[in-house]
Amino acid sequence: MRGFGHFLLIGTLAAVSLRAVSTPSAQAPARDATAILAQAREALGGEKRLSAVKNFIATGRTRQVRGDNLVPIEFEIAVELPDKYVRKDEIPAQESGPTSTGFNGTDLIQLPVPLAPTPPAGPAREGGPPAPNPAQLEAMRTSRVATVKQDFVRLTLGMFASSFSSYPLTFTYVGQAEAPQGKADVLEAKAPPNFTLRLFVNSETHLPVMVSWQPPARPAGGPGRGGPGGPGRGGPGGPESPAARGATPGQGAPAQTPPRPADAGAAAAPAPGAAPPQGAPAQPPGGAPPGAAGPGRSGPPPAPVELRIYYADYRDVDGMQWPFRLRRATGTDTTEETVFDRFRVNTKMDPKKFEVRK
Repeated sequence: MRGFGHFLLIGTLAAVSLRAVSTPSAQAPARDATAILAQAREALGGEKRLSAVKNFIATGRTRQVRGDNLVPIEFEIAVELPDKYVRKDEIPAQESGPTSTGFNGTDLIQLPVPLAPTPPAGPAREGGPPAPNPAQLEAMRTSRVATVKQDFVRLTLGMFASSFSSYPLTFTYVGQAEAPQGKADVLEAKAPPNFTLRLFVNSETHLPVMVSWQPPARPAGGPGRGGPGGPGRGGPGGPESPAARGATPGQGAPAQTPPRPADAGAAAAPAPGAAPPQGAPAQPPGGAPPGAAGPGRSGPPPAPVELRIYYADYRDVDGMQWPFRLRRATGTDTTEETVFDRFRVNTKMDPKKFEVRK
């Protein structure tokens, strides 16, 4: 969002533009993704310390762009590795209570618990959508759990440079990203059925600096949807989790998002109230020109959108280096910034934090 930096009291974070990504050639053998991840884990504190982490609690503040407003959010993230995660958000400026989103194994944690849809009283309205059946409800729940686990992945890659059995990833080396202040090794991470992201690791410090990904394509003309809990999200924690933003200048970033193609049919639309040209088909009700995208029609595919999470401000946490600032962006527009106040590692954890309520 333009002007987002003017709202931040902690200063503006400059995004780094990617100039080029070199792909492995026949003359230069591809680097090994395993070796790059091993270097990153060593820079983050070493295999022994990272492997000894059983749980952690993180607290901090998020500032999220919502329209023309910058909304402050206070959060607590609780993680019990490898398969328990929950983020609790509270907005001080609102009277609504706190919300929680997470997973416990394959179960979804969501508070307040959403009401199950109930069939309408009386006969169903002709032509109206049918109520979801139990199989569809289960598919929706499973999809939601997968989305929250993907948020968890994007958070913990900046801390551990690896994945966990709750959502295992396969890494491959892609190339090297070149930015004005340095270079970053780029790894592609995948999980079935169709999850893909790219992890950028600073080639000198070997610290993770960013992840980028594209949300699943949606049908043209359909309603827009954001990440968990809101548009423009996709990081750990609730609606479009606020666990991502903040990159220091000089750390690699991806290529600019291609500009959205102009609507080729816009110039041909007749003025309101004007009669259609002779021989042209009548314009349908609602003013949409024939062939325009709409219910039951196909239109040009939307331009690809790239989402990014930047890791920055690495500090010592029990001998490990973890990012204390995350910035989330859609393309080059910052949508959210998170600042961690404290990490407590291998602390006493209340099992009720991961309680699943039906």
